[in-house]
This record gives sequence, structure tokens and C-alpha cells, in this order.
Amino acid sequence: MTVRSLRPHRDDVLLAALSVAVGVLLWSLGVYSTGNRYFLPAWAALVPLFALGAMELLRRSAPSVTLGVGTVGLIADQFTVGSAATVLIFTDLMYAAVVYGKPSMARRLPVTTGLITLAVTFASLVWLRTPQALLIGVITGIVSFGPALTGATLRNHREAAVAARLRAEQTALLAEMDRTQAVAAERARMARELHDMVANHLSAIAIHSTAALSIDSPATSRDALGVIRENSVQGLAEMRRLIGLLRDAGAGSEAVATPSLDGLEALLGQARANGRASGLDCVLHDDRPPGPSLPAPVELAAYRIVQESLTNALKHAVPGTVTVRVARTGPLLTVAVDSPYGDRPGPRAPGSGAGLIGMRERTELLGGEFAAGPAGPVLPAGPARTVWRVRAALPAEERMVTG
Repeated sequence: MTVRSLRPHRDDVLLAALSVAVGVLLWSLGVYSTGNRYFLPAWAALVPLFALGAMELLRRSAPSVTLGVGTVGLIADQFTVGSAATVLIFTDLMYAAVVYGKPSMARRLPVTTGLITLAVTFASLVWLRTPQALLIGVITGIVSFGPALTGATLRNHREAAVAARLRAEQTALLAEMDRTQAVAAERARMARELHDMVANHLSAIAIHSTAALSIDSPATSRDALGVIRENSVQGLAEMRRLIGLLRDAGAGSEAVATPSLDGLEALLGQARANGRASGLDCVLHDDRPPGPSLPAPVELAAYRIVQESLTNALKHAVPGTVTVRVARTGPLLTVAVDSPYGDRPGPRAPGSGAGLIGMRERTELLGGEFAAGPAGPVLPAGPARTVWRVRAALPAEERMVTG
């Protein structure tokens, strides 16, 4: 033990001083506890009193030592005129040994003192064979078993309170982690929605405005301005819808995603209008069997993947045909978008790669598989041309992936 750990507590100093003062006062007034059963002079009763009083200073820092010294002092006190203060100090040392001692001592002392109390009671009855013999057992229990049991009860309550506090802190920590993850997931979802809804319109605006500035033709400029206006209005409407959904969600209602696979024809029609100036055409092959609609998150993810793939084609594809295929194969909904890939002249809209990240995130959140990249020459009917293929396999039943 360090010197710092042996420094007595302020309350222990006051308790020791008060106990010794009361003991000295009782001794000076001739108030003894053992009556005529003593073998040493009267002043000898002060030795156990001062020894146990000194142990009060160490009742928190060295409980096992104080209990050992206290036991010896209590036995020695029985050979003197005796002091009630010495007995009371011993009961406090027993209590402190259970409260501040090692867990093994706290478990052992109530059992040990209980057995000692029973043994003393039985031995007194056998030896004295009088009803007064029971009083010896009661006093033994009050001096030893009672303080040990009280200390064990208090310690159990303290340990239960500490365990409950730790559980509460862990629960609060887990709740904060869940909240942080939920906020991050919601921010990522909002980012995907904002990107997928607005990027298509802004890409068309960027390409056609560049074309209007680059090509000195009134007809071209007029067509480009028409496309720009149309996409501006639609983009503004999408932004207003998203803001409305976010406000409704903040007010306590759930924001419902409206786009579904039934809107693919309209989506491709818009893409044809936006890509006409770049020589792009769009074709849809919907091979889904008739039947009930898929879960809303699955249809939303498929719709957004097609939408973002068309946006990327508008930005980067060379003139040709963009083919969109949607099919239901067993438990999977497959979405494939093939677009002509290569270097092209004319204006391009800048890309950040966020679209591919968003498509991959949407697919993985539903437990599906996603792939995107060049697929090699696949146009045997015409000149061989490399295509950029986006493919997503989504579970036909919603199965959100966590972790």
C-alpha cells in the first residue's frame, strides 16, 4: 500500500477521537463492562481501548488488519475491567471489514460470525445450563454477526447500484451509437435521393447550355433553351417534393418514396428528349411477369438505378442506343442498362462518381449485388462497340442489410 492510500479519512479521524474520548470518560467514571471478572488492574482496560481507537483510522484502507487487531483487543478487554466503548469500536471494525474489505472477506465474515454465534450459544448452554446462557449468544451475535450482516447488506446494495449505473451508461452509449448510425444512414439516404432526383436535370441543363453557347445556330439554341427550361421546371418540382417529404418526416409522418417501376416509360421518354441533341436513343425491355407490385424500397432502388444510369449515359455516352432491361427471375429483380461507351466529341457534364456510389449503396442495403464497368464489344448487328454496363440484382422481397 502507498502512503497516500493509508491516509485516514476525515470521518474516521473524528470517529476514532470520539470513541476514545467516550471510553476514557466511562473509565474515569468507573463504568465497566465485565464487573468482577477481571485479572488485571483497572488502567489495563485503556490499552485495548487505545489500540482499537487507533485501528479506526485504518478502517477503510486496511480493514483486514484492523479486524485482526480488533479481535485480539476485544479478547484482551475481557481480562480487564472492560469498556463498553471498546466493544462498540470492535462492532464498527467488523462492519467496516465487510464494507471496505475484499469481496472474499465480505462473503466470508457473515457466515463465519454466524457460525461462531451459534457455537458460543450452544457451548454456553452446555456449560452453564441456565437460561442466562442464551444472553451470551445474543451478545456475541450483536457484537459480531449483526455488524457483519449489516455491512454485507449495505455492500450488496452498493454493488447493485453500481451495476445498475453501469448498465444505464452502457444503454445510453448504445442508444447514442444507434442514434449516430441512424443519423448517418438518413443523411446518406437524403444524399442519394437528392443526387438521383436532381442530377439528371442538372446534367441535361449543363450539356444543352454548353451546346447553345458552342454552336452558333438559332434553331439549336432554341431547342437547347427548351430542354433547359423543361429540366429546370422538373428539377425544381423534384426539389420541392423532396423538401416537402423531409418536412413531413420531421413533423412525425413517414416520408414515402413515390417513384416506381411503372414510371420507367416516362423516365426514358424524358431521357430521349434530353439526349436527342447528343445522338442518344433509349429503349426499354420490361420482361417482368404480370402480378402484384414489388416492395416499395425495391422498386424505388430499381427506378433510381435506371435514372442514374441514364444520367451517366447523358453525360458520358457516345451516340447510339441506351438499352434498359428489367426482368424478374425467381427471387431476384434484375436491372441492366447498356450504353455506348467511348470518347465522344462535344460538351460533357462533369462527374464526381457519387452516382455509382449511390447505386451500389442502394443495392447493398437491400442485400443485392451490383456491378458497373465496360462490357466489351456486344453489338454484332452493327459495328462492334464497347458498352458500359450497369447491372443490379435486387431481392424481389425487401431484405434490409444492417451492420
